[in-house]
Amino acid sequence: MTTAVIVLNGGSSSGKSGIARCLQAVLPDPWLALGTDTLVDAMPAAMRASDTGIEFAPDGEVIVGPEFRTLEAAWIEGIAAMARAGARVIVDEVFLGGPASQRRWHDALHDLPVLWIGVHCDATVAAGRELARGDRPPGMAASQATAVHRGVTYDLEIDTTHTESIECARVIAARVVG
Repeated sequence: MTTAVIVLNGGSSSGKSGIARCLQAVLPDPWLALGTDTLVDAMPAAMRASDTGIEFAPDGEVIVGPEFRTLEAAWIEGIAAMARAGARVIVDEVFLGGPASQRRWHDALHDLPVLWIGVHCDATVAAGRELARGDRPPGMAASQATAVHRGVTYDLEIDTTHTESIECARVIAARVVG
């Protein structure tokens, strides 16, 4: 069965977005790339600093509330519906809740062929990327580097610490078209 959804899970600044862009370039068919940042950016600004929405603490901790979870559930179901309608989708995600986060996606994508990818990056390297980006609270990358992978099951795991996004994308693409 042909892969319909590629889920890239990794901590902040691990390289998921770069891999998603490279996958779009190397895969033979068109793929949509949608990430958790897309969801957060689509929310009203007031929800990005609310205990019912999503909060980014000064130390990099991410705190999600019930309104965020409601919108997130709708967003996940929407992505699943797009895939069922024939769109190929690359999901750039951060499983803050580990296996519970994966379960939410698994439940929505249960009838679709999904390739689950773990995107690992050394915490120090991710923190350096975070600093260079300048758009994340310091500490987010280091705190998420290993935490988002605990208890999560993958079809393929890659490490971006010393490997460029295009090389990672080629490894994933080989699994998709192989």
